[in-house]
Amino acid sequence: MMQRILHETNAMQYRSFLSGDGNFRYDIYPEYKANRRDAPRPKWLQPVREHLVVAWNSSVTEDIEADDAMGIEQCLSNDDSTIICSIDKDMLMIPGKHYNFVKQEFRTVSPLEGLRNFYYQLIMGDRTDNIPGYDGKMRQKTPKFLESAVAYLDECMNEYEMFEHVRNMYNNDEAMLLSGRCLWIQRKEGDRWNFPNQQ
Repeated sequence: MMQRILHETNAMQYRSFLSGDGNFRYDIYPEYKANRRDAPRPKWLQPVREHLVVAWNSSVTEDIEADDAMGIEQCLSNDDSTIICSIDKDMLMIPGKHYNFVKQEFRTVSPLEGLRNFYYQLIMGDRTDNIPGYDGKMRQKTPKFLESAVAYLDECMNEYEMFEHVRNMYNNDEAMLLSGRCLWIQRKEGDRWNFPNQQ
């Protein structure tokens, strides 16, 4: 699979990341991924991780997830020379090139589109990672009654408009900040999401 990804993206260099044990999100929200605690781990998980480290020089992250490491690498490049290879829809909040190696789909995410994807996640929450949305629920798909609220994000011309829209839905700044900091994928080391300033 690694060889196929390199071939399909015409990559001359690559970096591969694995999430380590530590993650700052557990410090701010102990229930982060709590829904996975009792789930059985895949039988071959550890040998596969070891193979990726030994054969493919994968880096194991500390205090952040592999997602954050990919986001940092892509944003540090500050050009179109990098591409994130992932099947995780959450990565689409990071601007730049993306490749879904299962669907074999390429796409480019603009900075504004990346923010829209983030605020969409803030509305919905994330059932996979146990992060609540605006009403405390965690969803994977958009229910009919939320379609207009989500569609409004496409009309927003900047982050502050998106923020105000979603903030009104939350009606609870503390809950919104908590979910936002868990959902936000880092763009630089130590990056934490904060409420934006009015533009």
